Amino acid sequence: MAMKMDEKQAIVVAVREQAASALSAVIADYRGLSVAALTELRKQSRAQGVYLRVVRNTLARRAVEGTEFECLKDSLVGPTVLAFSKTDPGAAARVIKDFAKTNEKLVVKALSVGGRVYGPQDIDVLAKLPTRDQALATLMSLMLAPATKLARTFNEIPGKLVRTIAAVRDQKQAA
Repeated sequence: MAMKMDEKQAIVVAVREQAASALSAVIADYRGLSVAALTELRKQSRAQGVYLRVVRNTLARRAVEGTEFECLKDSLVGPTVLAFSKTDPGAAARVIKDFAKTNEKLVVKALSVGGRVYGPQDIDVLAKLPTRDQALATLMSLMLAPATKLARTFNEIPGKLVRTIAAVRDQKQAA
């Protein structure tokens, strides 16, 4: 059944809104996936804050026009599922990569971050990017390291004195 013009326009507007606020995008070929598998992929995507949508390529091309994902137009060929990361840049890549481990029929076509298109071989790099919380935790540990080391150094001075006095006491008690 053919879609009406207003339905197509609604899809384009919805995908464009998601693309405008997304941090990264992954395009994958879902040919051969069962409906149950695709439903499971959608469920995992929702849990990770990833917008996942199967869209006709012509509508997807129109939707990404004027966004930083316009560079993906050439990759929109064949059955395509679009995944947009909303919370952190690596979320869509992690979802697609993890799902592709168990379903070899899901094949990554391309991915985009910051207006640049990357090949499917780069999905590991994008998937390994830390989440915002992980990045903040790493930054805080790096910022706390000098202060912690200084506190340990200052604490070592009285500790060394106490150990020296204890050694002298033990030596006198033994004698």
